[in-house]
Amino acid sequence: MINELLPALTPKIAAFRRDIHAHPELAFDEKRTATKVADYLDGLGLEVHRGIARTGVVAKLSLGSGKRAIGLRADMDALPLSELNSFPHRSTHHGKMHACGHDGHTAMLLGAAEALSRLRNFDGTVYFIFQPAEEHEGGGRVMVEEGLFERFPMDMVFGLHNWPGLPAGSFGVTEGPVMAGADRFEIEITGRGGHAAMPHQAVDVVLAGSSLVQATQSLVSRNTDPLAAAVVSVTRFHAGHADNVLPETAVLGGTVRTLKAELQDALEEGLRRICNGIEATYRVSIDLRYERGYPPTVNAPEPSFIAREVARQVAEEGQVFTHLNPSMGAEDFAYLARVVPACYVWLGNGPGEGGCMLHSPHYDFNDEVIATGIRYWVRLAERALAP
Repeated sequence: MINELLPALTPKIAAFRRDIHAHPELAFDEKRTATKVADYLDGLGLEVHRGIARTGVVAKLSLGSGKRAIGLRADMDALPLSELNSFPHRSTHHGKMHACGHDGHTAMLLGAAEALSRLRNFDGTVYFIFQPAEEHEGGGRVMVEEGLFERFPMDMVFGLHNWPGLPAGSFGVTEGPVMAGADRFEIEITGRGGHAAMPHQAVDVVLAGSSLVQATQSLVSRNTDPLAAAVVSVTRFHAGHADNVLPETAVLGGTVRTLKAELQDALEEGLRRICNGIEATYRVSIDLRYERGYPPTVNAPEPSFIAREVARQVAEEGQVFTHLNPSMGAEDFAYLARVVPACYVWLGNGPGEGGCMLHSPHYDFNDEVIATGIRYWVRLAERALAP
């Protein structure tokens, strides 16, 4: 039974997690992390495949005669962030930090691989997917493009992310949209620079840009169904360097978030329409560069049902939340979920107060939930591939 393995396994996995935390690596550069992961899996006697999507690792464990297969996925990359913690396992790489808990995700899945290889209580195949570059770079997309599901056919795939703000060891399991799609845009406005005391002789890009920022808010408030979740945020506005000069150009940038893929199309079209109107109104020239990012992450019915069942076996009474609001954050697990039925769950990391929220320079993964995460993965594989 998994409970008998955890007292000895959990401290070892926690130590592995802290080692990864101390040596964070950014997207597609997870060379040390990937090597340590692959070597660990080799030591378990699993079939290990390295170098998928540059630094990704997939390990295969097959038992019995069953033809069913599932994938369990963890992400490995860190963030370009300077850590402000002072504990012994803080980052040793300036400007790089595991501020999203991918070190914990990787460690828990390794623990599950070891436990499943020892317990051997399922019939079929489990693929352990250690993915690079979740943060902004789309490592999940690259894995799919490089033939993840052709090389390793699976019936369902599951993901897990720690979630500060949920009670430690609890679960959030929601069917349907769980994470938003995320697009990026950059807008360059060109006018005619001039003296700030003689604005009539210039074409003011700051005024045009300010109007554009205000107009973008109508895309959600007046052009989107109030019951449909959407966010349009302008997060950058750069123009000029001197108090007495009207600049020639301004550059704005930001993000668009939605829970429906079709709404991504509508918001992009709306942003282009606003840019055209600002051009005509303020006599400027506008270049809009719109980049499609991660699609929405949508949990399918069957894997969501299995995940709920297992979470209720693992968590304490009343600690499985099935009607949480989706997050407007984005996750490239969405690319896997578009190919095979999938479920992405949240594992409570504990209270979010005190700087423990994701992407904070004070964040650290809660080692107290490692045993819960391993137990969840193991029982999920045993339930989905029951003999």
